[in-house]
Amino acid sequence: MPHRLLIKIGGRAFEKEEGFRELAQAIKSIPDIEIIIVHGGGAEISKALQEHGREVTFIDGIRVTQAEDMQIIENVLSQTINQRIASLIRENGVACKCMSGKTEQLFVVEPMTREGQQYGFVGQIKQVNNGVVLRALKHGRVPVISPISADENRQSFNVNADSAAAALAAETNCMGLVFITDVPGVIDSGGVCRALSEEGARKRIADGTIKGGMVAKMMSAFEALANQVPAVFITQWESIPTLQGIVAGECLSGTVLRRQEAEGRKSSSKKQHPAKSIQTPVS
Repeated sequence: MPHRLLIKIGGRAFEKEEGFRELAQAIKSIPDIEIIIVHGGGAEISKALQEHGREVTFIDGIRVTQAEDMQIIENVLSQTINQRIASLIRENGVACKCMSGKTEQLFVVEPMTREGQQYGFVGQIKQVNNGVVLRALKHGRVPVISPISADENRQSFNVNADSAAAALAAETNCMGLVFITDVPGVIDSGGVCRALSEEGARKRIADGTIKGGMVAKMMSAFEALANQVPAVFITQWESIPTLQGIVAGECLSGTVLRRQEAEGRKSSSKKQHPAKSIQTPVS
């Protein structure tokens, strides 16, 4: 059975095209692997919004999104960045398929609220229809996914890419979720934390060691672990061995959280994610 991984690529993770070339080479170098890519694009979104005179506001790493922002954000994520990543990977010998959370209703969302805080047109996933992703994998293509999604009325919502990655990793039975970021991992006073439990991560959030965008990543990591994803890796891309090491079960650099370490949680076959999964027949 192929080793399936979901890789979430942050907006600043690959600032040069060489990183995508190396990623394609790494995918080709590993036999029996299936890769799903979900991408963000925070820096480019912020730049585009500022060029249109729009205010950029974050709360705990989540971008507050107004109705006037949605078309700008969707153009950046689902067209510019999505097509650029797919083109670079395809040019280096890896077949892929462009899609977003709106493709065949991959993600059905509702407005996000967290502890009474509202984020405008930011969606939280309540249903995953994974058939379009599984069909791409069956035909040997890497799905390259923008997190832009829609509700049941087809209204577009901006979905945090970390959260989308966690939900999809769980609902496609991935062996690991990999956050490729512009920082080397979770950092505290002793340097990079090579291994971290959920309890340890929550303590670092509470004392402010983990803050900003890393808080959203941690929340998504907890969600993935709770939903039977065996391991979550947070790392910078260094070269081809980055992916090879993760497939071998090692994080050559960065931080790894493993499900059996998360607060001593016992294994359970029941998923905890509130989103419903629709297992579409693959043809």
